[in-house]
Formats: sequence, C-alpha cells, structure tokens
Amino acid sequence: MRLHPCPALAAAAVALAVGALPAGAAPTTGPAAPPAAGPVLTAGGTAVAVGDVLLAPLAAGTRATFSSDTTGSTGVFCGVSPFTAKVLANPAAPGTATGSLTGLTFGSCTANVTGVTSVRSLTVGNLAYDVAIGSAAGHPVTLTAGAAGPIQASAVLNSWFGTITCTYQLSGAFTGTADNTAHALVFRNARFVKSAGSALCPGEGYFSASYGPLTDSTRPGGPAVDVN
Repeated sequence: MRLHPCPALAAAAVALAVGALPAGAAPTTGPAAPPAAGPVLTAGGTAVAVGDVLLAPLAAGTRATFSSDTTGSTGVFCGVSPFTAKVLANPAAPGTATGSLTGLTFGSCTANVTGVTSVRSLTVGNLAYDVAIGSAAGHPVTLTAGAAGPIQASAVLNSWFGTITCTYQLSGAFTGTADNTAHALVFRNARFVKSAGSALCPGEGYFSASYGPLTDSTRPGGPAVDVN
C-alpha cells in the first residue's frame, strides 16, 4: 500500500515548530559569533580615535628624575613635565597601539650634585619619538627614536665653574608600563650615556618618571585612557 503525505499534517508540523520560537525570532543555523574584540586604548569606555591627542602631567606627588645612578638619589629633579602624544593606530586587542610623542618638557628643576648651584634647563631633543603601548601582560610601553635622530637629553647647569652643558643619548630601549589603576605611564631607570659636554658631567644618567592621569584631550571632558 502506498502512503501519501497529508498536506494538513505537514502544515501543522511547520506551525508548531515556528510557534516554539519566541515572537519575532528567526530559527538559528549554528552557534552565535563571538563578540568583536575591543580596541587596545579606550577612554570613557569607547575607542580612542586615530588622531586624538593624549596628555599627561607628572603623577601627583612625583618628580621626573635624571640621576647619576639607579638609586635616583643624586641628579636633576623636575616637578613639572607634561607629556603629549598623538595616536596613530589603535587596533583590536590583543595588539599594540602606536603614536607619536610630540611634546616632553621639563620645568621647576633643581639639582643636588656637588658643585651645581642651579638648573637652567633640561630638554629632550630630536622629537618626535615613536610610542608603542601593548595589551600584553603588564601593558608594556616603548619609546623609540623617530626620523629626527636618537632620543637625547641635555642639561644646562650653573656651577661653581660657570655654566656647563651635559648632553646624553639613550642607550638601549626606553621601556615602561601602563598602569590602569592610576591611568599612568611609568618609566624606571632608562639609561643614557654622555655624548657631549663638560668633563664635569657624569658619564651616564638614568631617567625615571610617572605620567598620569593619561587623558584623551580631543574628547569632551578629557576622559582617562585605559589599556585593554
């Protein structure tokens, strides 16, 4: 005996299957796609845009130091040092955001070096520098020389023997970390070696500073920047 499909039963089965779905829902064809990864840098919960300018003062209660050894006890100490960078790329995490360090200046500087009576200036040369901020563990931050030349620092000092100038260039990598709790970029003991200047200048110097909070100055209200 040949069986013939019943159109009424088939229609009822389809109606039951559709009725089992929530109103307005479409049948699923597979597992849901994973959510898109967020960017490396966010500010106020949204992506930092390419071209935005990031600003940071020295962290409250800290100084930028350019010392003669890694203890940081003897050298030049500055109470003002604004940091300015422009964002060039902000890919999805995990990844590395890049930028250009266009401004790094120093003010309110003193010294406790024997023979030095005051600090005329402390400046960096050959800006802009390249900046990289990674989403890897520890949120590494790296500064490298740009097209203008090596990362360089010069101190002009008044001393018992008149005015002396000490010029240093970075030796090795200039690395630090990003701290989301304080929204800060932290650098410790970046080593510089003397490239020019008086015989009274130490042969090397170590730079340390904490910059924060790092904010997106292009956005209204300047929200703090997080590294994801």
